[in-house]
Amino acid sequence: MSVPFGLDPGWLILLKSLVIFVFLVLVTLFTIWLERRVVARMQMRIGPNRVGPFGLVQGLADGVKLALKQDIIPALADRSVFILAPIISATTCFIAFAVIPLGPTVSIFGTWTNLQLTDFPVAVLFILAIASIGIYGIVLAGWSSGSTYPLLGALRSSAQMISYEIAMGLSLVAVFLYAGSMSTSEIVSAQQNVWYVVLLLPSFLIYTTSMVGETNRAPFDLPEAEGELVGGFHTEYSSLKFALFFLAEYINMVTVSALATTLFLGGWRAPAPISTVWAGANSGWWPLAWFVAKLFAFIFVFIWLRGTLPRLRYDQFMKFGWKVLIPVSLVWIVIVATARALRQSANVDSSSLLVVVGVILTILVVLSFVLDAMISRRMPREIEPEPEFDAFAGGFPVPPLPGQKLPTPAASAQTISSTEGDSRG
Repeated sequence: MSVPFGLDPGWLILLKSLVIFVFLVLVTLFTIWLERRVVARMQMRIGPNRVGPFGLVQGLADGVKLALKQDIIPALADRSVFILAPIISATTCFIAFAVIPLGPTVSIFGTWTNLQLTDFPVAVLFILAIASIGIYGIVLAGWSSGSTYPLLGALRSSAQMISYEIAMGLSLVAVFLYAGSMSTSEIVSAQQNVWYVVLLLPSFLIYTTSMVGETNRAPFDLPEAEGELVGGFHTEYSSLKFALFFLAEYINMVTVSALATTLFLGGWRAPAPISTVWAGANSGWWPLAWFVAKLFAFIFVFIWLRGTLPRLRYDQFMKFGWKVLIPVSLVWIVIVATARALRQSANVDSSSLLVVVGVILTILVVLSFVLDAMISRRMPREIEPEPEFDAFAGGFPVPPLPGQKLPTPAASAQTISSTEGDSRG
């Protein structure tokens, strides 16, 4: 049973909007708690365990603490843009979730409706557009702060937006070609027999890599690199404005994870063993449980990456996006388009061939990384001679650092005489 979109009564639209908002806030609070517990487990420590049972209310307590802190706006900041930037980042991530299907058609207070706020033929493009607008909040925050480090974070964010959104968009082209639609509900329906993570494995890997860069998460969190940019684009933010950026980051994690579940893991459909054994697994309210389970599987991967991988250098980050993800995406699009053309013209079942080619392409990319690492290790590196240590280079004597050697007495006398001559002049 399917109900057309756009026919829900007004009270039901408001109810579903409120439920989506509450769902995202609760998932964010639970994700913050889960990240602290999982990373603590990886680092052999306890994590939050005082506020609420098992520390579950720690995220809510932190939110209240941030809201009650003093709000400071720098004197050199552009006040209106400085205030508007976190609002842009926080609101757009809520809007993008409007076209995510959470389940099939259900009855709510006697009215049959889809577990989805709305849908239209270009719903996936709508999500990409809203995600792009959300990144503008980061760019404007860095620009309007009137400080050096936030501006550098904003520049990195703009470069990241250009490079990794191209790779993300290209990874979704194969899904559009195979599903024949850009509607999220129709893409879920097209995965009734087999999930696209099996048929379109390279697209899945490219998208999952791009979504980590899209959400500014480690190892791609260069716009907020604490070790080199203090805090990046949000260095000058405090109180509730900083909390809005914090909220936007975690809701963006939920949104891109929900989109990955929708496009590649069958959406709200149950996994194959459960759906084959249990006839009612994909009806009623049970699909909502399968969707949430897949969602938190992706969120766990986000947390896992943050707890294990170091941050990339900026040149490594840009090289990986432009020289690896984008070329592989273009090659894979050509392969998928050829397979679809063969299926339509010659009536050839190209699914098995597409799976084999996708696995081979993934193996070749991985082998290229291994080969590049082996070659870089074997290449002899030219060691540049270190400049001779000059204790009087700054005008006053300083002791040598570890590894530095004091100059010979003749060189020291020459340095002293030259320094005295400069002072007399």
